[in-house]
Amino acid sequence: MSAATLPAKAESDSRTRLLDAAMHVIRAQGYSATTVDDICSEAGLTKGAFFYHFKSKEDLAVAAAAHFSEMAERLFGAAPYRELADPLDRALGYIEFRTAILAGPIPEFTCLLGTMVQEAYQTHPAIRRACDAYIGTHAAELAKDIAAAKARYAPTAEWSAESLALYTQAVLQGAFVLAKSKGGPEVARECLAHLRRYLLQLFHRPGSKEE
Repeated sequence: MSAATLPAKAESDSRTRLLDAAMHVIRAQGYSATTVDDICSEAGLTKGAFFYHFKSKEDLAVAAAAHFSEMAERLFGAAPYRELADPLDRALGYIEFRTAILAGPIPEFTCLLGTMVQEAYQTHPAIRRACDAYIGTHAAELAKDIAAAKARYAPTAEWSAESLALYTQAVLQGAFVLAKSKGGPEVARECLAHLRRYLLQLFHRPGSKEE
């Protein structure tokens, strides 16, 4: 049976396997060092299957960015902190949740978007645009809670919710780089602990004893 005659479910499954493989391999060894053969080997598929779904490695990378973002949206959308009533608790809960998932091998908890854009921002504009869009979308979701917390606890502050949400992403991406350089997640956890303390300083919640 040729790729052109594969059942729809098999087509979908093979495409997802390639996207999952790309996420794993690129996070492990970087975009430039990853070949189509590497991705096919990880997925257990042929190059014919690859080129049936994607025109090039760059085309796959752009699709993998969307795939990664969709997975993150589901993960964070179902996280326990989303059910908290206080928007500041939700913002702090976001950081605590990010800290909790700093576990396992480094490629499993680092960000595909940050990994790719660091390498490809100048050489592959399509990848840069995709990574920028999905990092921005994730930050915008966090900005909603930050904006609500700002209105409640720091209404006269001059900073914007959008800028603080992007700052959290800058800390996270830097923490991932440090985790790679140190060979483990401990330094990233320390960075997020500092980030949490910083957020607490920006808001003035009456009666709070948090440090």
